[in-house]
Amino acid sequence: MKKEDYVLVINPGSTSTKVAIFENNRNVLQKNLSHSVEELDKLGRVANQYQYRLGIILDWLKEQGIHLKSLVAVSGRGGLLAPMSGGTYGVTQSMIDDLKKATRGEHASNLGAMLAKGIADRAGVPAFITDPVSVDEFEDVARISGLPELPRRTLGHALNIKAVAHRVAKEEGKPLNDLRLIMVHLGGGISISPLKDGRIIDINGANDYGPFSPERAGGMPTLAVIKMAYSGKYTEQELKKKLIGKAGLAGYLGTNDAREVERMIEQGDERARFILKAMAYQIAKEIGAMATVLKGKVDYIVLTGGLAHSKRLVDDIIAMTAFIAPVKVHPGEDEMRSLAEGVYRVISGEQQAKVYEEEVKELD
Repeated sequence: MKKEDYVLVINPGSTSTKVAIFENNRNVLQKNLSHSVEELDKLGRVANQYQYRLGIILDWLKEQGIHLKSLVAVSGRGGLLAPMSGGTYGVTQSMIDDLKKATRGEHASNLGAMLAKGIADRAGVPAFITDPVSVDEFEDVARISGLPELPRRTLGHALNIKAVAHRVAKEEGKPLNDLRLIMVHLGGGISISPLKDGRIIDINGANDYGPFSPERAGGMPTLAVIKMAYSGKYTEQELKKKLIGKAGLAGYLGTNDAREVERMIEQGDERARFILKAMAYQIAKEIGAMATVLKGKVDYIVLTGGLAHSKRLVDDIIAMTAFIAPVKVHPGEDEMRSLAEGVYRVISGEQQAKVYEEEVKELD
């Protein structure tokens, strides 16, 4: 195969690393490389796992007969970087230094750029990341929270939001910058964002505001949460887990699996139906709020993520929001495809790769 047909994609998770080979924007080979929890624990910090995971990826490439000289680029999952505008970025040493410091938190995704760069340097090709969770394109007014010490932050599902927005633009035969969209990522966390000029100008923040999700509480009564925090019943970590992990569908119905909730409904569980409808209600309310950010000028509402497979949930949301704009449904989330598409947009000349040092914003 031709060298220009190969892109290696790397997406590190807590106990595994997903790898894939793309040819002409088509996934031709993919593997989930599992890692020993004991081995990772011995290494300590996430950055210390670099050599261990790098060796496993290189071994996999060798096993598959994929020569480094056959690659044109390597794409890694973007980690918890400083605030930055969206797009595809060449991996630089400054980016890697920031990921090693883990100023915004320790997370396996911090290894994505490091691993991409490590393999790309061996192959003599560029390394990229695309739309990390730290994408920050807020308009200044959206940063105000009501408490000066706690400005609104922008961590969200930027990769899937931007990738699906690009796909919608291609469907419509228009530049993304010409569309005004409300993107609704429906996953374990829910991110709802208005897009203007291709930018995520606001977002609810899946851990902090907006609707509850399969496992997160969403926006909560402030004084009641403070009372819980000082009740003596919970440690800080226990309360955090209760709000982000054991809330939402998991809190009400004992499962964070929407497919299980659907089975409960099919078996006549009226409470399960009511809670699912309540989640749709809260999602629709947030969509309505984001419509005001676009001053009501919305071309499409776009539902994506794993929960968009639920016809009941989607139908409930559409019933409440279709008056705002037509609703498009792109169910599922394919991070590997999204990461590859970011690289191909650069390779094809559709977009220019951005420079981290030029785009990064100061941490607040």
